[in-house]
Amino acid sequence: MSLLLIDRPADGVVVLTLNDPDRRNVMSDEMTAQWVETISSLRTDAGVRAVVVTGAGTAFSSGGNTGWIASEPDATVDSLRTRMIAFYRAWLSIRELEVPVIAAVNGHAIGAGLCLALAADLRYAADGALMGAPFVKLGMHAGMAATYLLPNVVGEAHARDLLLTGRLVDADEALRLGMVSRVLPKESFRDEVIEIAAGIARTAPIASRYTTLALRDGGHASFETAIQWEALAQPITLATADLQEGIAAAREKRPPQFLGR
Repeated sequence: MSLLLIDRPADGVVVLTLNDPDRRNVMSDEMTAQWVETISSLRTDAGVRAVVVTGAGTAFSSGGNTGWIASEPDATVDSLRTRMIAFYRAWLSIRELEVPVIAAVNGHAIGAGLCLALAADLRYAADGALMGAPFVKLGMHAGMAATYLLPNVVGEAHARDLLLTGRLVDADEALRLGMVSRVLPKESFRDEVIEIAAGIARTAPIASRYTTLALRDGGHASFETAIQWEALAQPITLATADLQEGIAAAREKRPPQFLGR
């Protein structure tokens, strides 16, 4: 059984489904290897314009497989560090894709599973989903860039609350905290997220790519760096055939047909 399902339900849209529902989509070594291979292939796929990450069954992901940590009490700090960094970089490679990435949080997103969702550009939650980073409740420091990603998404005050208490939040509270953009009905969740992704895929891909890059990591460090970036990025899009198509389509009151050039 493949632990990572790959589907292309609409033009330009790729859906990656973590597929180990009996173990709540734990990020096992086998799944990690499939993930790395898949992200590597998507990185050079010019036909990809939006990526959706979701989970099979009732969970998005229960996070990393902590069983191996408990089973190696005599492991050295250096060996554990080497293994952890490899794990972090493997899963956070989703941020190397220069297209919008959507986390479709269909159920529990816990620990490293939450961090995977936080690494996406957009997050939508199904009604009833639970999210949290209960690392301290397991006796460990947060990992997988949680101390960067969570403050970046929800702000320092909420991040401190979540990381120091280890508490879980439901979809509605996640929406209030800004952790997700929308809460959608469970029954139609997948279809609605795919439709959102398809809408993104229909936009001009060069403009979408540069906008995605501009907004990552909380946007620019200052007003001036934003101005400097946009003064270069906007002319890049003004020089494309897609810009001419977009203006013509608006004048002619028809949907544009963007080709990415």
